[in-house]
Amino acid sequence: MSDYYSLSETSELVGKSKETLRRWDREGILNAVREPVSNYRVYRKQDVQTLLGSLFDENFDDDISNCVEPNHEYSVLELFAGAGGLAVGLEKSGLKCVALNEIDKWACQTLRYNRPNWKVLEGDIKDYSFTEYKDKVDVVTGGFPCQSFSYAGKKLGLNDARGTLFYEFARVVQEVNPVICIGENVRGLLSHEKGKTLAGMISILDEIGYRVVPVEVLKAIHYRVPQKRERLILVGVRKDVDIDFNYPKPHKKIYNLKDALKKGELFDCDVPKSKGATYPEYKKRVLDMVPPKGYWRDLPIDVQKEYMGGSFYLGGGKTGMARRIGWDEPSLTLTCSPAQKQTERCHPDHTRPFTVREYARIQTFPDEWKFVGSTAQQYKQIGNAVPVNLGQELGYSVVKFLNEYYSLSKPK
Repeated sequence: MSDYYSLSETSELVGKSKETLRRWDREGILNAVREPVSNYRVYRKQDVQTLLGSLFDENFDDDISNCVEPNHEYSVLELFAGAGGLAVGLEKSGLKCVALNEIDKWACQTLRYNRPNWKVLEGDIKDYSFTEYKDKVDVVTGGFPCQSFSYAGKKLGLNDARGTLFYEFARVVQEVNPVICIGENVRGLLSHEKGKTLAGMISILDEIGYRVVPVEVLKAIHYRVPQKRERLILVGVRKDVDIDFNYPKPHKKIYNLKDALKKGELFDCDVPKSKGATYPEYKKRVLDMVPPKGYWRDLPIDVQKEYMGGSFYLGGGKTGMARRIGWDEPSLTLTCSPAQKQTERCHPDHTRPFTVREYARIQTFPDEWKFVGSTAQQYKQIGNAVPVNLGQELGYSVVKFLNEYYSLSKPK
């Protein structure tokens, strides 16, 4: 078993660029060494794990709290609501959901089951008009998918995005005229179509009367979530509102898998028992050989080659393959299917994927939030969600913004 991580693997595990790692080496923060056989620059596993355990950042405040109480009742219209991760988080921050739109029937059933009082608009967003909410909603949110636009002319306009779900998001914002709108997406949107897609979205929001706050990618581990998940946040403030929106400050405290599944600061009891997926017998035999915090490189070389197939000879760390999570580290990003190859997230003590309730805990859903549908449907709903605690921290920023807006403008 190898005692070292390559530069690529370390970059993936730590969540920093290779350039940052080279700087850290120069500054003595994380030192590279020469691998005895290949003479490549590598990192000792123990050194990387020690760093992951502390995950320090000199810019973090020690005892920050983003919590703020709303001075009025603020309302949210949520689009592409999924199973409610963002909606529950915003609700926890004090915002009131007036309606949610979602096309997936199982996610809609989940929303209705848990919040019978919520107005769930099931179906394609294209089939709905939201004009009844014009000037009656403070915030429009939505996790629209990342799709390419067809360009027309130098500046992308709303009509050029027709047929995409971002067009529908922008259409609803235009119909409703909220004080602020918030879109969330995967980090990959930054580089999608060499940045043109994001630039187009910003251009469209500008056209319909919203100035976009500098886009940020928020790392969930900095916002009370025991998972290395990242979400790109796109915030538009109506142009007649001269108030700055500030993203939530990151917490220094990093929660790990033990915090998610055991009684502690995040949850007041151990994770409830529930159904879960299983690995095929062949995969189980392979993963039985992987230690906690280990992955495919910890397998015997012949097993590596057989299990990885053609991937064995490709570049990159592929640190998510045949990966067993350790108790003292955050989980890697959860996917919609816990047993699929390339993205194994194996339990530390048992050779199995995380159960449905374990998945929900890692996404910081409350234990009382039930998911409707088959086990596969439940995993999909949880894997697609915005972590609840991240949604709550973002909600505090929205509440703070709206408190200032209402105190200054005193709208009717």
